[in-house]
Amino acid sequence: MQEIGHWINGKRVAGTSGRFADVMNPATGEVQARVALATLGELDHAIQEAAKAQVGWQATNPQRRARVMMAFGALINQNMDKLAEMVAREHGKTIPDAKGDVQRGLEVIEVCMGAPAMLKGEMMDSAGPGIDLYAMRQPLGVVAGITPFNFPAMIPLWKIGPAISSGNAMILKPSERVPSTSLFLAELLQQAGLPDGVLQVVNGDKTVVDGILDHPVIQGVGFVGSTPIAQYIYGRAASNGKRAQCFGGAKNHMIIMPDADLDKAADALVGAGYGAAGERCMAISVAVPVGEKTADALIERLVPRIEKLKVGPYTAGNDIDFGPVITQASKDRILGLINSGVEQGAKLVVDGRGFKLQGYENGFFVGPSLFDNVTPDMEIYKQEIFGPVLSTVRAKSYDDALKLVMDNEYGNGTAIFTADGDTARDFASRVNVGMVGINFPIPVPLSYFSFGGWKRSAFGDLNQYGPDAFRFYTKTKTVTARWFSGIKEGASLNFKALD
Repeated sequence: MQEIGHWINGKRVAGTSGRFADVMNPATGEVQARVALATLGELDHAIQEAAKAQVGWQATNPQRRARVMMAFGALINQNMDKLAEMVAREHGKTIPDAKGDVQRGLEVIEVCMGAPAMLKGEMMDSAGPGIDLYAMRQPLGVVAGITPFNFPAMIPLWKIGPAISSGNAMILKPSERVPSTSLFLAELLQQAGLPDGVLQVVNGDKTVVDGILDHPVIQGVGFVGSTPIAQYIYGRAASNGKRAQCFGGAKNHMIIMPDADLDKAADALVGAGYGAAGERCMAISVAVPVGEKTADALIERLVPRIEKLKVGPYTAGNDIDFGPVITQASKDRILGLINSGVEQGAKLVVDGRGFKLQGYENGFFVGPSLFDNVTPDMEIYKQEIFGPVLSTVRAKSYDDALKLVMDNEYGNGTAIFTADGDTARDFASRVNVGMVGINFPIPVPLSYFSFGGWKRSAFGDLNQYGPDAFRFYTKTKTVTARWFSGIKEGASLNFKALD
């Protein structure tokens, strides 16, 4: 049985705790490896070594740090197939979807190649008599990234790129369910020229997470996962004086107006609702057609599309649309929520509960399911299912549909499909959600903007990647400098303007 350890000071090291977590093959239900769970002592060693390495890395000029990102990006491209296979093997997503996972992370690394432009400060000469003012952006020091199972490459890259190119050292704690990709990315960064110790990958469970949150050397923490854990990490990090950005769950709605192209809307819903088996924080899980005629026509188009979806292991190549969910516990939870929807009166139009795949009977597969006539009081509406389940909530009017989105506790992403510019503009302006799509189902911004939700989907003031990431991973120091140049002035005890 393969044992997966950690990445400390530029090399793979075995764990010493004697504790392990199983790394599953979601398609077969078999254990394919064991990953070591670090002790607090191992974590402390990694942090202390990162702090030593960070001193020299901060002193490396931003252009040279950017060149490491350039070389890193090239290596990611060269190893795209290997990375995608690694992602698919441990997560279960298809190879094309896994390549998308890697590509969207790579795009953030490409922005980090221009990090020097993001790290510039401000300057004002002659702000007063012989006085110059300037502000510098400096790294926080040692920071940590705690990343989820559903994007084994993308989200670690979202954390690694901005943090390291800003001059920080990073402790990366990936999900113990998908540890291999982060370790391989660390190897590629070393090949790209990153000094040993600047990136440490420490695998672990809650013991390591709490150790990160409590360790005095860690200055900032970035997290992506469920809302309860995001809130916990944000609160504990803040109470220990750390900067934190924590992104949680979602319940993303897509409104379909009567004037929308319903074929395009149906295609968008299938892709956004069932891709990656619904294990995306930006998945559309609620369709909101406006008007009964629109709803009936939409369901009529959705059913044949959903029934044609092919579910299977990533090894089947391009012949499948999505794979298994991550664990048996996830599968059981999804099936339980589907059952609750039926019990509470929703209409199960497409039933994925009985899905079986010959030769993969023990895999964590759930067939695609479609509900109609869902109401906001039902559990399938209130909870983030994180599975291949699409719920349809019928709205009488645009205002009713908008209210549904705005009243929801989550505010990660939302979309509207319409041919009317006024409606689209009104929706984008009024809706209290962080990322909005207009005739675009998964509105993940390009990497030179920033990603982030509102309400209980995010905790913290700054978003991921883009300009906000560089603000998060740096602190501002403002210098007031004076050169007397013959100015004669006696002592003053008064607090006064500089002019």
